[in-house]
Amino acid sequence: MKLSNLFRFFVALTCLIFCFPTVIADDAMGIALPATDDGLPGAGPIRRYDWFKSLWNERRSAWAKQVEQDQNAVVFLGDSITQGWGDDLHGAFPGLKVANRGISGDTTRGMLIRLKGDVLDLNPSAIVMLMGTNDLEEKAEPQVIANNVKLIIAALKKYNAEMPIVLCQVFPSSESKSRPAEKIKEINKLCAKAVQGDPQITVLDTWTLFATEKGDAKADEMPDLLHPNEVGYAKWAGALRPVLATLGFVETDVDDFPLEHGFEGLFNGKDLTGWGYRATPEKSRAGALKWMASDPGVSWPFVDEPVSFDGKAVTPEGRYLAKNGRLIVTTPPEGRKIQQLYTTRDFSGDFTLKLEFRATPNADSGVFIREPQLQCRDFPLAGPYKELKNFRSGDWNELIVEVKDGIAHCTCNGEVIEEAMKVPATGPIGLEGDRGQMEYRRIRISQQ
Repeated sequence: MKLSNLFRFFVALTCLIFCFPTVIADDAMGIALPATDDGLPGAGPIRRYDWFKSLWNERRSAWAKQVEQDQNAVVFLGDSITQGWGDDLHGAFPGLKVANRGISGDTTRGMLIRLKGDVLDLNPSAIVMLMGTNDLEEKAEPQVIANNVKLIIAALKKYNAEMPIVLCQVFPSSESKSRPAEKIKEINKLCAKAVQGDPQITVLDTWTLFATEKGDAKADEMPDLLHPNEVGYAKWAGALRPVLATLGFVETDVDDFPLEHGFEGLFNGKDLTGWGYRATPEKSRAGALKWMASDPGVSWPFVDEPVSFDGKAVTPEGRYLAKNGRLIVTTPPEGRKIQQLYTTRDFSGDFTLKLEFRATPNADSGVFIREPQLQCRDFPLAGPYKELKNFRSGDWNELIVEVKDGIAHCTCNGEVIEEAMKVPATGPIGLEGDRGQMEYRRIRISQQ
């Protein structure tokens, strides 16, 4: 063998012996938890207990084999609360392709480290985020946790500036679990402020959904004051379902509701024909200016000239949306944003108004009856009718308003909420938006 050929042989042999194992080692290092924090993004704790390293490697190794089959899934990124929901989220969203990327015990920094392989490589259709509780147990401060969340969101937005992101507020727990209420509320406040005004992100109030008056978890929903049971997961699913429906991932069938005899539909289920913005009255402007001056977190855009949305499926700023039989008042990126959508017609005389509504946790909306507003909210959390026995949280509720001789009698699922509300002789029907998401459907009226 010539010397040159011999040299080539030894080079090739060296590559087989040394280079191939190095590729394997690099692949393993891509899955394995880094031994130190050196050079890693973010700040705060990364858990390296033996049980956690084993679980991290086990779950991430399995996911690495599922990258192709999990393409374009809605990815749930989180810790043990997410992991505990199971691979199919207990079947909570039939027909929805999901990828559960929760690792028990993980922190926000851990999720930041594994974001590319576990999430971005799946080319996700959307992301649902729940994170931060384990950082508290490791004594991280809320600002550090919020900063990591911001880095994760920045990476998601850089990857795809159109991909929907649902940011679930950190669930309540207990000081006995090293997760005091004040710390969790501060995390949620900082995260909400960081994404305020970003239409790509929907903040879901899962704090209020689960918290007691003292700010702790409820034992009948989280027996260990940290992890949901079946009741808790069902509530989380109920909170997410309206948002996922608005994004077009679930409940995509058209609502073919037959009108009762004597009723006419005020909403055709397809677009906003018959609805529009009315000029903001001067007295409303004065009150709004005082409110916004005292609370910078409130936005109230004024309308100078009437606008009709006949034939339009969505208002210009996206607040009101017609989709699959639902008239949706979307979650405002600003946090709180006061707007009103009215029928372009006025209604006089006696009538019966019927509709159904569904609210995300702590959502605040309202139905205008000619002029006065009937509060329409997530009543158990947002009030004012907190003691209703028939209210279905996270589901559809029926509102019936009977107007006779200038007095409105109002019920929710058959329970009286307003016995005798005075209303003017004539005026429109309106839907207000404030905070959270509210959906309306089957809006119809019978005039006597």
